[in-house]
Amino acid sequence: MFGLGMTEMIIIGVIAVILFGQRLPDVAKQLGGSYREFKKGLGEFSSQMTTDYDSSSAAPPAPSYDYEDYEEATAPKFEPPPSEPTESANDESA
Repeated sequence: MFGLGMTEMIIIGVIAVILFGQRLPDVAKQLGGSYREFKKGLGEFSSQMTTDYDSSSAAPPAPSYDYEDYEEATAPKFEPPPSEPTESANDESA
């Protein structure tokens, strides 16, 4: 429990008896009630965070773009050559 060995637990118990004496059961009961309330509050907080996360995890609206504001692409267009080269032009230069 909490990484404490048997020796440490005995020492803590003896110190608790010395400090609280006959009030030890009342102190333990109050400590247990405080712990229970803490766990309850932590559970409520956790469930509230989960609920908030689930409701906010809906996809945000997609941004709307006005495509009419964009200009058309200005890349040069492919134009095939006007005619195929003939063989006679190649033969004359040789």
